[in-house]
Order: sequence, then C-alpha cells, then structure tokens
Amino acid sequence: MLPAYNEEKDLPGLLVRIREALESWADYRVIIVDDGSQDRTAKIVREAASHMPVTLIQHPVNMGLGAAIRTGLKAASKYDGVIVTLDADNSQDPALIRAMVERIGQGYAVVIASRFQPGSQEVGVPLYRLLLSHASSAGIRLIVRYPGARDYTCGFRAYRVDVIRELIFRYGDNFLRENGFACMLELLLNVRRLSAPVAEVPLVLRYDLKEGASKMRVFRTMRRYVVTVTRGFLPLANVPAAEIPEPAMPDAGSTTLES
Repeated sequence: MLPAYNEEKDLPGLLVRIREALESWADYRVIIVDDGSQDRTAKIVREAASHMPVTLIQHPVNMGLGAAIRTGLKAASKYDGVIVTLDADNSQDPALIRAMVERIGQGYAVVIASRFQPGSQEVGVPLYRLLLSHASSAGIRLIVRYPGARDYTCGFRAYRVDVIRELIFRYGDNFLRENGFACMLELLLNVRRLSAPVAEVPLVLRYDLKEGASKMRVFRTMRRYVVTVTRGFLPLANVPAAEIPEPAMPDAGSTTLES
C-alpha cells in the first residue's frame, strides 16, 4: 500500500521495482492512494494496471499523509495476508519486502524496515535532516520503549492483517488520527496497545534516488511527534470508521473517496 502525492517522477520506477521484487514469489496487489495529486500520478497508476495488479483510490483533495495511510490500510484490511506500507518516492527498496514477510512468518505482528539496525544506511539524506531525525528518534525510544522497535517513524513496514483489523475494530477511525507525517509514530504507538510483537530488518535508505521534492515540514513534524507521544499514553476512544469504496477486484480500477 502506497500513499502518493504528486509522485509522477518517482512512481514509475518504483512500480517497476515492486513488480520485479514480488512477481516471482508473491500473490500480491498494489493499492495506491492518490492524495489529491495535481500531476500525472493517477494516470501513471492506471497505465501500470495493464501489466501488474494495481488498485487506485483517489482523494479529491490533498488530505495529508495520515489520511492517505488511513484510507489505504482500511482498503488493504479487506484482503488476507500481510499488509506492506511503502513510501512512493522510490527511496526504499521493495526487494526487502521478502525478508519482512519472512519475519512475519516467524511470529511477529509488525516488521519495520529500520534505519537504526546494524547494516542500515542513509544515502543522500541532507545532514541537518539526518541529525534531527536521529535526535528525535533517540528521544522517542527513550520515552516509549516498545520492545523490538528502534525506528518509530519509517513508513516502510509489514503488518499481519489481523493487527490492522483489530485496530480498526477497537478504535474505528481513531486508530490513526494524525494527518501529517507523525502518523507513522501514532500508528506504531496504537499497535503497542495490542501488545503486538515487533521486529526490524536493516534498511538502506536511498534518498539520492528520489527525484521529487520532499513534502515533510521538519520542525512542524517534530512538534507533532511531541503531541503524538503524549497522546500515546492516554486512553483511546472508538470513533466508528467511515466506509470507503471496495478496492477493484480482480481488474485494476479506481475509486474516489469523498472528503
């Protein structure tokens, strides 16, 4: 499942890499949530549907990364198996999905592609972002202490589908309230409420392969991290989940989610 916003430069190459990584061993479908893009993102997805299993869901306006993740996870939870979330900017290698799925098979509920495991690398990340990322991650680890987790914010993860279903069943749309980049931290904190076992595999982040501009506002995101960590220790009420369109099956297609 890929959230995408104005990813016409990076998405074509990533879709090729996904197909090459998965088609020889996995029964898979790619769900792409186009979060109100103003470029050719949706057209690229529709073109890809001629040679790989792709479902397109569109937000009519840009609603934020968290909203796209929420929509995509709810759609993906209608399938069986393992849900993998992946950034659409081509900076993460889909070949790593196989190792992540294997760890799920070993009994873990969530597997994170981590920037903080031995063997991980971050190539081409600007120095100031690298320093801020490592400093904020160290602070989160110190406070949260989720066994098995070191990278709380990376969007490249694998989940057992029953974990996502349980989150939606318990909390409705409150399973993910953050609409910005802090959503990945919030999602992991809410998974922790289920006492789900977590493992990590080392990630080689290739920021140098990314052609599109970054959408993250670093200091705003760090402020939201503070809010999200605080809320992670508070009770979470259920808010009924809004319905989303069924993913197109088996033929690729598109649906539009009204805001």
